Amino acid sequence: METSLLDPVLPVEGRHVLHLFFRVDYGAWDLLEGSQRIAAKTALASLVQEIRATPATQLLTFSIVSPKSDLGFMLLTPDLHTADSFGKQLGLALGAGILTPEFSWLSMTERSEYTTSESEYARTLETEEKVVPGSPEFEERIAGFRARIAKYLSDRLQPNLPDWPVVCFYPMSKRRAGPGQNWYALDFSSRKKLMGGHARVGRTYAGRVLQLITGSTGLDDMEWAVTLFAKTTSEIKAIVYEMRFDEVSAQYAEFGEFFIGLQMPLDSLFARLNL
Repeated sequence: METSLLDPVLPVEGRHVLHLFFRVDYGAWDLLEGSQRIAAKTALASLVQEIRATPATQLLTFSIVSPKSDLGFMLLTPDLHTADSFGKQLGLALGAGILTPEFSWLSMTERSEYTTSESEYARTLETEEKVVPGSPEFEERIAGFRARIAKYLSDRLQPNLPDWPVVCFYPMSKRRAGPGQNWYALDFSSRKKLMGGHARVGRTYAGRVLQLITGSTGLDDMEWAVTLFAKTTSEIKAIVYEMRFDEVSAQYAEFGEFFIGLQMPLDSLFARLNL
């Protein structure tokens, strides 16, 4: 790949994330002969295989369940050159004019600035749970906290995404205008307290919904991208609905367009798209 000739463009930590949504131009597809169609699908399948074999890179393929577009890709990889190159190749793999871009989003995996620090956890142990600093119990609890935080950061920065069938994607921002609704006018402690309540709601869906929040401030039109994975649309609907009543969403959230996809292997996707 030509990106090997260029200096990589890497984030300080984490991965670049590219969501791509395309519509199939069936008029252009119908102009292809049978052997050309087989060659086109083979080219896309080979490209998907190449992408998935790239180190520290993941690619998800899914059918979009709405007239907004026909199929989608979610690409995670460290180097922005790699993301850009693979993104362009995906759009052309079936042949010029077959896939028309409908929507895209660029973001990055990131840690939350509201994550509990070790010093905060230690203070809670001492003041609220009355665990004596330096005691065996204290040291054991701190060690457990470090292990949990290490896994949490790994899941946020280098996620291993599930093959659960339902994928929900939407961008969002925090409000910065309106009486009492400027998120960025709140002090850090107020924002952290509010986000703590928001996170508690999300944790009740553990094992049922995987939430990947990626940052797009300065990279795209809104500030975050939210990708939800579940085994049923009922869980997606439930978590989004319940979150709407949380103060962070009710008072401060602005939402973009929602896309629902169904993850499936490429041969099933070809059949679904009648290609």
